[in-house]
Amino acid sequence: MDTIRIKDEFIKLGQALKLAGLAESGVDAKYAIQDGLVKVNGEVCVQRGKKLVPGDVIEFENSKVTIQ
Repeated sequence: MDTIRIKDEFIKLGQALKLAGLAESGVDAKYAIQDGLVKVNGEVCVQRGKKLVPGDVIEFENSKVTIQ
């Protein structure tokens, strides 16, 4: 499982997908989220602006990333 470190208290889901390298662009992230392909903490999430905090786990295309 990969990790991404954030400086602020949260990061939005779309930004996290790009930072982790799971989406090439914001548009790719947007469509993946809208299509229900992304899970946050084991549940499908369709909110691109969902705030993620340290300890949250993103799942997309057989990859898992933890926010630190």
